[in-house]
Amino acid sequence: MYKAIFVDIDGTLRDNNRQLSQKTIDTVKKVTDKGILVILCSGRPRKYTEEVSKMCCASKYIITSNGGNIYDYEENRVIYSNIMNKEAILKLYEIANSVDAQFIMNVGEGRVVNKVTKHDEEKEIEGNIHEFVYKNDIVQCIIADKDFDKIKNLIPKIEKVKNVEIKNRHKSLIDSNYPRDNTIYCDVANIESSKGNAIEKLCQYLNIDLKDVISIGDDFNDLSMFEKVGLSVAMKNANEKVKEKADEITLSNEDNGVAVFLEEIILK
Repeated sequence: MYKAIFVDIDGTLRDNNRQLSQKTIDTVKKVTDKGILVILCSGRPRKYTEEVSKMCCASKYIITSNGGNIYDYEENRVIYSNIMNKEAILKLYEIANSVDAQFIMNVGEGRVVNKVTKHDEEKEIEGNIHEFVYKNDIVQCIIADKDFDKIKNLIPKIEKVKNVEIKNRHKSLIDSNYPRDNTIYCDVANIESSKGNAIEKLCQYLNIDLKDVISIGDDFNDLSMFEKVGLSVAMKNANEKVKEKADEITLSNEDNGVAVFLEEIILK
């Protein structure tokens, strides 16, 4: 009997317009009503992930920032946090600033940035960047811009920064056939930080055997989840290399793939 299901948000739980279908919400609620934990596992910051988790009636536990933080939002308790190297953050800031790209830091429950583009999600850095970095615990940084070539050309520089690595990047940076939308990005965190490692830590905390766990995702940052759990599921819209690593493939995020899979495996 499966005891926990870890689900990615973008490209997985939600459709391409970042909407949750009523079918998905109803299905997740039915699963949780059976006593099975549905836990969102995202590259998004804490507050954002918490809001989506509440909207779809998922668990009080969330994994955010590509595994950099595990949080219990009902108890307001940080279960685990993988804080980034301070010098690495400052180096990444220099790289982004050199080409006037947006630099985003996942801090606490939200995001602090060098220039605000989303006023409902971001807060501008106050004061000196060095002082801010050394006074705050940062679990993930994102370098982003509308210009595809700008971010693509920064990748070799990002990859040279010590103690951190790129955890996820816009799909167009990997697959030339994938459409380039408004924001091209790279997520960067500590080398040992990953969704898979966070799942392992949370399952230890909850005393759940990993063989009794399912993970569902669509992107390369979800592969670390696949490696840890008893059953891995890729979305039909996932990259072919991601699908090759999964035990099963469900329908796309546009066709309620998560809900359909949960109905077949858990609710029947």
